[in-house]
Amino acid sequence: MQISPQLTTMADGTIKQLNPFSGTEVWTVPGRANRPLAVAVPDAAPIEDRDKACSFCSDRVLETPPEKARIVRDGDTGKIRRDTRVDDLAEPWEFRRIPNLFEIVSYDYWTKNYGYQMPVAAQERMERYLSDPAGRAHILSVIERKHMGEKLEEWQKLELAKPFFGGCHDLVVAQRHFVEGAEDSSQLASSGTLTPLEHLWYMRLTVDTMRDIYEANRYAKYVQVFQNWLKPAGASFDHLHKQLVAIDERSVNARMETPKVRNNPNLYNEVAVDYAGFQNLVIAENKNAVAIAGFGHRYPTLEVWSRSANCQPWEHSNEELRDVSDLVHAMHAATGPHIPTNEEWYCQPRDLDVRMPWRIHLKWRVSTLAGFEGGTKIYVNTIDPWSLRDRVVPALLELRAEGKIARDINIATECACRVNSLRYNRALH
Repeated sequence: MQISPQLTTMADGTIKQLNPFSGTEVWTVPGRANRPLAVAVPDAAPIEDRDKACSFCSDRVLETPPEKARIVRDGDTGKIRRDTRVDDLAEPWEFRRIPNLFEIVSYDYWTKNYGYQMPVAAQERMERYLSDPAGRAHILSVIERKHMGEKLEEWQKLELAKPFFGGCHDLVVAQRHFVEGAEDSSQLASSGTLTPLEHLWYMRLTVDTMRDIYEANRYAKYVQVFQNWLKPAGASFDHLHKQLVAIDERSVNARMETPKVRNNPNLYNEVAVDYAGFQNLVIAENKNAVAIAGFGHRYPTLEVWSRSANCQPWEHSNEELRDVSDLVHAMHAATGPHIPTNEEWYCQPRDLDVRMPWRIHLKWRVSTLAGFEGGTKIYVNTIDPWSLRDRVVPALLELRAEGKIARDINIATECACRVNSLRYNRALH
């Protein structure tokens, strides 16, 4: 299979990028490149109550549907606890898994299109929760708030509660809205302000949720994981959280990549990580993951690739998961809390026979698509991959020196850049 060059520098300095997987064409044009980033700094205001800033905050847990699981701190260990009772919601927690009150793919979608039935364990949990007067009151209050103004009988409200227990669109929510010691509302707690250990717990609960959704819904072919940070990136609340949504199809990206990977099973090494190494675009690495400045994206994109021989996140060892988490955390920390960012996970659909390594993209939403892009389908990205690297590497070096990211991360010229380091391709290992 012949693949066009991913990066071409023209005589006038225009850099043309081609995404080897999607075919997306991107240009970085002289005069439009390296403009100041359009950062989204919220209007600063004194913090009145740091634990009540939004519905995801710890003092407003009764505004969200019944919790499915949480990570609690036990010394340096984060333990997953499931099926929290309403009386225990106020107990300390680090991260919570809760149903999304406004599902993208609804519970009705699965029941009416596929005859999906709530798993027995979920049904029993719903019955236990409703048998507790406080739990019943909690559920009814959430339903009433969502359907404010509608006249509903109690049996109708209870029917509307089924997605809280059997739905397949969940959130993983962080405990803090603001950083420790914050004095005003601009000091938001982002992925990068977590410690590496806290970020690992965040990732662990997300991976656990992903596996659980697959196990609960046999009709789900793919579970999309994403994080919208700040409103320009699509966030409803400026409160750190990830979303997981089950869909009944393979993603469009997976469908586009499948024939290419069938033809060349080593594709992800050759045209992504290895190519980045040859172009000096490897930003950081550790034993089980590597981060590169991506190319062929509509927005400046940092990519973190797992080197594990296992493709699914829940199949990773503790060490492998930690290494992926450490690099994702480091990329967020180097990005900073005031750049709107989408974190997107790309995984092998569970019904697909070709192997695809787990990778995570961090996209900086620092520009707005305009008429030129819509008419030509050629996208103008104002930060080329090398400029992106040069913005991130100094920040990483400073963060590591300050102990704010994992110390065993190699940065830029410290990286070995081994060829074929992604071990998903069994023919090579």
